[in-house]
Amino acid sequence: MHLVPADRADRRTIDGHRVCDAIAAIGDPGQVRAWSDRFALLAGPNRLSLLLALHRTGPLAVSDLAIATGMNDPAVSQALRLLRAAGVVAGEKEGRVVRYSVVDEGVRGLLKQVP
Repeated sequence: MHLVPADRADRRTIDGHRVCDAIAAIGDPGQVRAWSDRFALLAGPNRLSLLLALHRTGPLAVSDLAIATGMNDPAVSQALRLLRAAGVVAGEKEGRVVRYSVVDEGVRGLLKQVP
């Protein structure tokens, strides 16, 4: 039970070797937090709808996303601001129009799993 942190070492285990395997499988707490934050971004139906639209159709502008999702423009802009700050989407300006796309490969992989 070499991977068990000192603050948990005095607790009784049933399958000690599996506890170590489980600790190794969980990995770095910082990475777990980062993935948890990604999952939280996908948890909102509006954000997920925006991401699915962008993932499946390619770059879209705020007004087009609003029509596609049934959201209003300010709500789309606010959700995209959050997704952009998290590095999940990026906007490319073309004249006065900004088209957004999904740029996070991990999130793209997750979106591929959505039927």
